[in-house]
Amino acid sequence: MKKLFSVLLAVSMVVSLAACGQTAKNDTYTVGICQLVQHEALDAATKGFKDALTEELGDKVKFEEQNASGDSNACSTIINGFVSKNVDLIMANATPALQAASAGTSTIPILGTSVTEYGVALELDNFNGVVGGNISGTSDLAPLDKQAELLLSIFPDAKNVGLLYCSAEPNSIYQVKVVKEYLEGKGVTCKEFSFSDTNDIAAVTTSACKFSDVIYLPTDNQVAASTGIIDGICRPAKIPVISGEEGICAGCGVATLSISYYELGRKTGLMAARILRDGEDISKMPIEYDENYKKKYNKEICDELGIKVPDDFEEIK
Repeated sequence: MKKLFSVLLAVSMVVSLAACGQTAKNDTYTVGICQLVQHEALDAATKGFKDALTEELGDKVKFEEQNASGDSNACSTIINGFVSKNVDLIMANATPALQAASAGTSTIPILGTSVTEYGVALELDNFNGVVGGNISGTSDLAPLDKQAELLLSIFPDAKNVGLLYCSAEPNSIYQVKVVKEYLEGKGVTCKEFSFSDTNDIAAVTTSACKFSDVIYLPTDNQVAASTGIIDGICRPAKIPVISGEEGICAGCGVATLSISYYELGRKTGLMAARILRDGEDISKMPIEYDENYKKKYNKEICDELGIKVPDDFEEIK
């Protein structure tokens, strides 16, 4: 009887330890954040993500946050590190981070944010809004036709529009294609000015200024990281810039139709809480959008260039 009691006690202790270990695993979560580059929009998305997830899970979540400094290869290294540590979820901030995460793991849940078009980014045929597998997230896509309309509402006499973007970003190519088709349908002559990296952005921007009455910039990470260069060329040349998001507009633009990247990050954080805490199936979660678009303008540049925007535009602070 004593021997049987000892065996039962030992089994009970093993079960208890296993249960404790399972409880600890379920009650604490490690989230890896891979952000492509430091700039205002992506920083805001990361902050919104962390704020929302912390509000939902409190001290049960901890973050491992790393920045790839604009290097896609560094994104892969960061993701591989998260995979080796078996984090509970990966937040991939920007398209190259999402692509690296997709290549790095098919089991750990991945949420993208600041990604314009998931079908383009992940080369999905007949994308219907649900990626499937272990990937979902939020998109920063504002209505491209309305962005083009905004450009024409401020510059109705524009004849030549330059489209400036980084050719290494597939989402930028997609945005430029849609905006170009819309503007050309309105009789505007458009010309693409693409650069492969920041080394040639000054030369390409200079060429764009010589052609353009107005320059359009999509939501583009390399552009966002180089607004000082663009502004230093476009403003002295008195060529106005319409941008796809508020952060770029604050750096070098006159006006934008933009979402809030902070709110986009918050949406992503709430999705993460549903996955981690509530056990929601990520493979069935559709990509989410921030529908609260706002017309905003850069007062300093508008004043300097003598540009008057409609009364329904909000000043970027």
